[in-house]
Amino acid sequence: MGERNWRIWTRHSLLLLISCFVSQLYASSDVKVYEPFDKAFHGRWIVSEKEEFSGVWKHAKSEGHDDYGLLVSEKARRYAIVKELDNVVSLKDGTVVLQYEVRLQEGLECGGAYLKYLRPQEAGWIPKEFSNESPYTIMFGPDKCGGTNKIHFILKHKNPKSGEYIEHHLKFPPSVPSDKLTHVYTAVLKPKNELLILVDGEEKKKANFLSDDFEPPLIPAETIPDPEDKKPEDWDESEKIQDPDAKKPDDWEEDAPMEIIDEEAVKPEGWLDDEPEEIDDPEATKPEDWVDEEDGEWEAPKIENPKCEEAPGCGEWKKPMKSNPAYKGKWYAPLIDNPKYKGIWKPRDIPNPNYFKLDKPNFEPIAAIGIEIWTMQDGILFDNIIIASDEKVAESYRKTAWKPKFDAEKEKQKAEEVANAGELKGFPKMVFDLLYKVADIPFLGEHKSKVLDLLEKAEKQPNLIVGAVVSIIIIILTVFLMIIFGGKQQQPAKATGVTKKSDGAAASSSNRQGATEKKEEQNEDASAPRRRARRET
Repeated sequence: MGERNWRIWTRHSLLLLISCFVSQLYASSDVKVYEPFDKAFHGRWIVSEKEEFSGVWKHAKSEGHDDYGLLVSEKARRYAIVKELDNVVSLKDGTVVLQYEVRLQEGLECGGAYLKYLRPQEAGWIPKEFSNESPYTIMFGPDKCGGTNKIHFILKHKNPKSGEYIEHHLKFPPSVPSDKLTHVYTAVLKPKNELLILVDGEEKKKANFLSDDFEPPLIPAETIPDPEDKKPEDWDESEKIQDPDAKKPDDWEEDAPMEIIDEEAVKPEGWLDDEPEEIDDPEATKPEDWVDEEDGEWEAPKIENPKCEEAPGCGEWKKPMKSNPAYKGKWYAPLIDNPKYKGIWKPRDIPNPNYFKLDKPNFEPIAAIGIEIWTMQDGILFDNIIIASDEKVAESYRKTAWKPKFDAEKEKQKAEEVANAGELKGFPKMVFDLLYKVADIPFLGEHKSKVLDLLEKAEKQPNLIVGAVVSIIIIILTVFLMIIFGGKQQQPAKATGVTKKSDGAAASSSNRQGATEKKEEQNEDASAPRRRARRET
């Protein structure tokens, strides 16, 4: 009981310390927004009422922890939920840190786990109709499906000349961690137009908003191709042309064939002109169940003519073909430099009417945080969303609140890996399941025990898997081929193991065996390919 009380006291003390830290963190002026999901989200977060967003959000614990989060509870659904901030957050002055945790408890094969930091509702949206069309300032977080595997950072920036909001995507973003642990994603917007992307506190990407780190760049090109400029009709883009002065040589024969008969060829000595290459199989017999009226006239199957095997050839001899030395093909005039060549045409450049200069991005303020995703996996858990104006605040949170959870999950993962070290999973397991089924096939006979021994050793020693699988396949194929091609030769060997009989009995047995073999050969002949004439209809 003493030990149990000690554990309870320790747990409560730890929770009290974390609560004190969270309270201090939230009360700090450097923290603009903090959402720990320690209470049910209803009333603070608004689920979109749009029909396409049918996914159900839940307030649930992270697996293995007492910590709660916002859970994606169903597979293959679209989700949308949004929280309005008490105070609008400006991104124009000083440092701004965007940070949150997400745990992919069932992995992520195809789906998103990113946040959208939305502009004020004056931009044209309302919470209950939150969707992918709702105007945001920044989109940040993991996205993975097919060839896409990246941590998005997208800035929607207004062009002051055109008034259009354009999505600017961070080029070469970091990839998404492939495990099922809790990870913390951090985007730091710093003075001097710098951007840092951190995963678990480790810097993964550094960029500048006004450089070519974004596609398209925030500052557009000064000039653009004139959309009204057109290529002149006499503009010649052909660098080479056929020589107009060239003439086909008099001895150039375009109609000569590529090959001609070799008139010097001589028929090989011993060629059998009157022998066909194939003959009717003399040992084939018409099956007893063949009905000419139904099956047509029976024809014996063909076999290679044995007389042709020793001769250089059979049938009508014809002189072979050879390459025609006079063949030159169709004549074409040679190419020369085009005197009218002007190069590849392109429209002239004109000043870009939407060009503008920029000293720093004109960030729109953040008035809400939304999650609008489509995912094939459930079990995605969002937690501890924070917007702060100090990197040290975010770092303190990572060390105090996130790191203990991550370390505990890491230790559990290692223990499971050790426990399951001898177990096969995925494709290797499928291969071994199939091989065990093959090992039960009766034709393996005395080889079955060898196959099972190899399978057991390969399962226990991963470094032997490939070699063992290859050996088993060889054994199975060998036995299979022996059955197909060696069945008749094994019959006398089996007879020698039979108890000796009298001479008369032995002779009788031999006669019966000979009759049986003859009957088998007849059956084999009967089962040979048959050429049936088609019946007239």
